[in-house]
Amino acid sequence: MDEQNIVKNIKNIRQAQKISLERLAKLTGLTKGYLSKIENSRKAPPFSTLIRIAYALNTDVNLLLSSNSDIPEDVPLCIIRKNERKEVASRGNPQAYHYEALAYKKLGKNMEPYIIESDSLEKDPVSHEGEEFIYVLEGRQEFTFGDKKYILSEGDSMYFDSIVPHSARSLGGKKSKALAIMYSYKRK
Repeated sequence: MDEQNIVKNIKNIRQAQKISLERLAKLTGLTKGYLSKIENSRKAPPFSTLIRIAYALNTDVNLLLSSNSDIPEDVPLCIIRKNERKEVASRGNPQAYHYEALAYKKLGKNMEPYIIESDSLEKDPVSHEGEEFIYVLEGRQEFTFGDKKYILSEGDSMYFDSIVPHSARSLGGKKSKALAIMYSYKRK
């Protein structure tokens, strides 16, 4: 994943829509200074911030993450083969989650499905508009939701309001893997 390409996509999509940094700040709830710093950086912002920016730009987060500047055609059916999954957010950061997009070819989605791998390091909590569903595929996770911690094992699932700060880390010395579906109720 080329982080400079992500930053370039944010700026290009914003400018193509003739949205000022000030307007984008109001739409995202982020500061104009922070957005300017993102656009002038060589590193992409956290995934939760990308979701907020994508929503404000009325675009799919996968377009921000795309190495192809062409906007894909909206299709009624989207099939992604196992070998076609796209890594969208590990960003080389040892504390980052590893996301694989499962429906990046479908535009205008209310739901964003991913396979997420997490390691055993503590992560800063994230929060974003919407809801999430998590199903643990492999390993065990310590899931922090607000100020409470929960242990989840293979086969366990949860559904929650994602505006509440949350994070996950694997337990047992190996990475855990989960199916995550993020839902935004404010589709434009």
